[in-house]
Amino acid sequence: MRLLFQDNQSGFQQGGASMSLWLADSLQRPAAPRDWRTRLRDWAEDVNLVPDLGQNVGSLTWFRGLATCFGLCATALYLSPGFQPVPGAPEPLLTPAQYDEVRSQMITPLALGADSGRRMGATDAVQPLKETPERPQIELNAQIGSSDTLARALSRAGVSSGDVATVTSMVGGDIGAGVKPGTRLDIILGRRASRTSPRPLDKLNFRARLDLAVELNRVGGVLQVTRVPIRVDNTPLRIQGVVGDSIYRSARAAGAPPKAVQAFLRVIAKQVDLGSIGAGDRYDIITEYHRAETGDVEVGELLYAGFRRARGKAVDMLKWTSEGRTEWFEASGVGEKRGVLGAPVDGARMTSGFGMRRHPILGYTRMHAGIDFGARYGSPIYAVTDGVVAFAGRHGGHGNYVRISHGGGLATGYAHMSRIAAVPGQRVRRGQVIGYVGSSGLSTGPHLHYELYRNGQVVNPLSVKFTTTAQLTGSNLVAFRARLAQLKGLKVGTHEVAAAAPTAGAPAAAGK
Repeated sequence: MRLLFQDNQSGFQQGGASMSLWLADSLQRPAAPRDWRTRLRDWAEDVNLVPDLGQNVGSLTWFRGLATCFGLCATALYLSPGFQPVPGAPEPLLTPAQYDEVRSQMITPLALGADSGRRMGATDAVQPLKETPERPQIELNAQIGSSDTLARALSRAGVSSGDVATVTSMVGGDIGAGVKPGTRLDIILGRRASRTSPRPLDKLNFRARLDLAVELNRVGGVLQVTRVPIRVDNTPLRIQGVVGDSIYRSARAAGAPPKAVQAFLRVIAKQVDLGSIGAGDRYDIITEYHRAETGDVEVGELLYAGFRRARGKAVDMLKWTSEGRTEWFEASGVGEKRGVLGAPVDGARMTSGFGMRRHPILGYTRMHAGIDFGARYGSPIYAVTDGVVAFAGRHGGHGNYVRISHGGGLATGYAHMSRIAAVPGQRVRRGQVIGYVGSSGLSTGPHLHYELYRNGQVVNPLSVKFTTTAQLTGSNLVAFRARLAQLKGLKVGTHEVAAAAPTAGAPAAAGK
């Protein structure tokens, strides 16, 4: 059989008769059948059941969308599970036997709180206490503060006044002037007879001195004291070194205590200008040094101050007591120069000089028989040199006034004090506090009015240039030189201190 096929190449792009034949052929073809899902989708798109309710408000399309919204909401409410609780079966109640079994099992993990933090409830076997039980002993650690006493420290710790009085009477001879600030007190307070009575002191341990430890224990209701001596090495400490960038840092790097370095600088400052000290100069410091076998250390007073300059005069100063006065002497036995016009007030400036002036209160011109120094209220006032207090009390326009006789017809007066710290007949030393700055008498403000008398007549204090120098002689000079040789013979550079690495670029050695 022979089949013939005719290819129809007419399409949408052809026109004229060809286009007409293509359209007729297309219309004669039957449409593909559609299922209900497709017809429903097409209908929903044509009808637009969910229009934007914010547009065309009031139109038929808008009302149709509103009906759809209400229908969906009603369907959701109808299908909701409601708000009634879901019923569940409760746990069965425990029988008495089961309850006792569970409670016994809970004692170990829960009676002490366990990890949950819960506690077991009290049973009928538990009886409430009438009062909370107290600890049989209380252990305390206290410390002596600055300007504090042993009695006050014990009272703050809770020791009864009776026990405090007993302790102070038992150890009063051991502590002397008082216990050193910072001393630790180990205290144990015992059981008290009632809640209204204080706890008794059962035990007390503290360091009374560097060479003595004290222990008090209550035995048979009575405090007993035990004294434990401690061996102490009192060999002075000698430190030598070379000045680097700073003499203070060099001495501290060599192991010198701060107290000793400060005292050393004060001594040599009276002999050399500290600003002229440079690298290469050598220092030699000897100070009191007490080392207990327990390792505790106390640094005492400076004994010797030596200074060797790379160029210039050497300085050898030794502290020595002569005729009841302790001062620094040179190696030759010459003491410090003491002048009448030492500063009566530290750091004060002169506000008014000697001579005629208009009195700020009386309002007329009269003689101003002294020098005024402006200073803060309460600043200490010092005696300018040794002497005996001839007068101390109220003295007219001078207010609180002190007058000191210095011998040789010389005397000094100190007026307008706020408080007097001297009494008539008292012997005072140069630099000793005799009162405090105030504004008593005819005064417009706190200051010191300082006067100088020669044979009873006031003179200008700035016109007097009188100094005294102590000189050792005879056996006193021999003992002085022997002590100086003894100190300078101390060893330097022992392993205990020399192991410290110096800083500030200064090689140093120290020894004891």
